[in-house]
Amino acid sequence: QVQLVESGGGLVGPGGSLTLSCAASGLRSGGLYSVAWFRQAPGKEREGVACISLVYDSPYYADSVKGRFTISRDNANNTVYLQMNNLKPEDTAVYYCAAEILVCGSRLATDFGSWGQGTQVTVSP
Repeated sequence: QVQLVESGGGLVGPGGSLTLSCAASGLRSGGLYSVAWFRQAPGKEREGVACISLVYDSPYYADSVKGRFTISRDNANNTVYLQMNNLKPEDTAVYYCAAEILVCGSRLATDFGSWGQGTQVTVSP
């Protein structure tokens, strides 16, 4: 069973930076997993932010975060990171990581079967 644990959320001012981490365990050997970051703000649907394959290159980013967020991986430790720069108040949300055997792209939350518990990111003066 895949388990995902997020960390790194917090409170930061506009223009600030945060790095989120997602530690994965229980991945099936040989599985072509991708790990994605989603976020959900109060009253809004969960939206995909970024996605990276644990095997291939070519990460995916939502238009709203392109040029500001960077997703990366450390395969030795089965950890995926989301570096968030130039944060804006509209980035405030609970951020979740998710894993599934699929190809990254404009994916829906329902495409992913394994989820972490989420970490709060608040961008406020």
